[in-house]
Amino acid sequence: MLRCRWILIHLKFSRKTGESGTTLVLFASSIIFARQAAMVTTPSLPVSQSPASQPKVSKVEGLKERSHGLREPVASELLQDTTHFSEDATQILKFHGSYQQDNRDNRVKGQEKDYQFMLRTRNPGGFISPQLYLALDQLSETYGNQTLRVTTRQGFQIHGILKKNLKTVIAEIVRHMGSTLGACGDLNRNVMAPPAPYKDRPDYVAAREYADNIADLLTPQTGAYYEIWLDGEKAITAEPSPEVQAALSRNGNGTIIPDSEEPIYGTHYMPRKFKCSITVPGDNSIDLFSQDVSLVVMLNDQQQLEGFNIYAGGGLGRTHNKEETFARVADPIGYVDKADIYDLMKAIVATQRDYGDRGNRRHARMKYLIHDWGVDTFRTKVEAYFGKSIQPFRPLPEFKYLDYLGWHEQGDGQLFVGISIENGRVKDAGGFQLKTALREIEQKFALPIRLTANHNLILYDIDPANQAEIQAILDRCGILKATEIDPLVRYSMACPALPTCGLAVTESERVLHSVLERVRALLVKVGLPQESFVTRMTGCPNGCARPYLAELGLVGQSPEAYQLWLGACPNQTRLSQPYMDNMLIKNLELTLEPLLVCFKQNRTESESFGDFCNRYGFAALRQFASTYETAAVKSKSRNRIGIYDPIYSQLKAAAAAQGKPMTMLVNEAIQAYLKGLE
Repeated sequence: MLRCRWILIHLKFSRKTGESGTTLVLFASSIIFARQAAMVTTPSLPVSQSPASQPKVSKVEGLKERSHGLREPVASELLQDTTHFSEDATQILKFHGSYQQDNRDNRVKGQEKDYQFMLRTRNPGGFISPQLYLALDQLSETYGNQTLRVTTRQGFQIHGILKKNLKTVIAEIVRHMGSTLGACGDLNRNVMAPPAPYKDRPDYVAAREYADNIADLLTPQTGAYYEIWLDGEKAITAEPSPEVQAALSRNGNGTIIPDSEEPIYGTHYMPRKFKCSITVPGDNSIDLFSQDVSLVVMLNDQQQLEGFNIYAGGGLGRTHNKEETFARVADPIGYVDKADIYDLMKAIVATQRDYGDRGNRRHARMKYLIHDWGVDTFRTKVEAYFGKSIQPFRPLPEFKYLDYLGWHEQGDGQLFVGISIENGRVKDAGGFQLKTALREIEQKFALPIRLTANHNLILYDIDPANQAEIQAILDRCGILKATEIDPLVRYSMACPALPTCGLAVTESERVLHSVLERVRALLVKVGLPQESFVTRMTGCPNGCARPYLAELGLVGQSPEAYQLWLGACPNQTRLSQPYMDNMLIKNLELTLEPLLVCFKQNRTESESFGDFCNRYGFAALRQFASTYETAAVKSKSRNRIGIYDPIYSQLKAAAAAQGKPMTMLVNEAIQAYLKGLE
């Protein structure tokens, strides 16, 4: 059988624990990608099931099968002198780390859309080398919209790239020891880990190491990426550890697909995106409950790595008015020894690969498989691939949200500093010159970077002798210290949304700052000037900024209107719940004021807003809101309108059901009536 070989020389940029310098390690090993002339297909259900019993699959499954290992139609259309790719090509392009978008602010009827591309990097544990950062900074200036955006999965995004420049930008990222392969698409996304670069904490060191290794294990093996973007030249990427290489060749009980270019994924890859994280006991800096799989490092009494607790089945994407779609937190599955972790991960991936829903993409994430089966059945299926029993889950301490802002000791005599980036947007604007500050620091000190899951950034391996100079640069460029940031801003997140995200139905990033200013003013008004809570906002229900784990979640539902979610806890271990549909953003104060007044009057000592809403109950909150009248309404100058008793009773019931003040309902009804007369 004809085979085509691609020989790749691998370079690895490594950070050795306890060393302050940057080390390049050269591996002269060759990886041979075997490509069969005939297409190898992966069944969406186990081979033991007859073809007649297999359901119809979605259109995307066919595109993946015909893509020739993620090559087509991207490779062919890249050569065409056009501003954009076809719809089929854009689906495959995602696997290469790019989304095709258009700037909706620039749409003109009858004219072609303003097509542009977003590129997303894949950086396990959020690691960015100094060389890569400076390259991304320059690429964003030359080919993008002059900004970088830190993602909520610890990567960078460059927005505004034209199709004609896409190959140049990807090639430059790879040549500077970065990658976009697998940052999007139906496969494992960026593997997350706590960004704190502690060198004297074996648990944090292990989390970073295994984030890298699991990313290597689940990286696509196709040569398409290097063929298309680097013309097949020698690639700069990470050399898998011997343990990972052994796991890739060890079949187990059907986890590996024989004679396939993709031994773990097969021709069809995963049914949908697949998200992993690894953390240490007590550290929820990565929103571990939102992941398909989360591992927790478990040390023995000698502070040596012993194994991992496993959570599975988290996921936040959903669709409005589709009750079969929902946000879900991960369940504890069990524990495995460290020697078994790669085989366990392969077993989980194989279970989702072979049993995940390939017919309905809204039902394709692993959270639905676990929800439909139950944890016990899921565990049994995984154990069949794993070849042994999963051990009982081990006790863990309470998880806490940590953001690591400000200056810290990293455990080896050096320092790290966490820098808050509002909405993750690295830019120069007004009095805040963050892009300039980071460029100056990196050019002078060449510091490694860890991106955080809350779209902030950590500079580390800082010589204490350089602390004052680095802080002076930050001060000169207007970068606020951690203690100077309003906690409402510090603990908030927003997705990019309009104008570039094709899924957004309303604003998010561009309005969150003004929304938080309004919330702060309202807190002052009701007598809670020092109060704050976790606020997250998205332009659609897919949940990229994880609003369903926020104490106050605003989820775009229709133009200028949001679904309001309440009741999660500050450490993001409990889901919020929908409180109100289609809240017009102009009615933010009318909606929140009664809730905050109720909170002030009925909270227990030190109770957070999210915990209060969860304890007090939505029925009681709606009842309070339905009878609440704002100070403006109570003023002597208010207009008086009489309402017949039967209508008043209906109005009161409707207000309680919708969680809105009666005044708001009356004004909305009259406004709609008067508009109908126009």
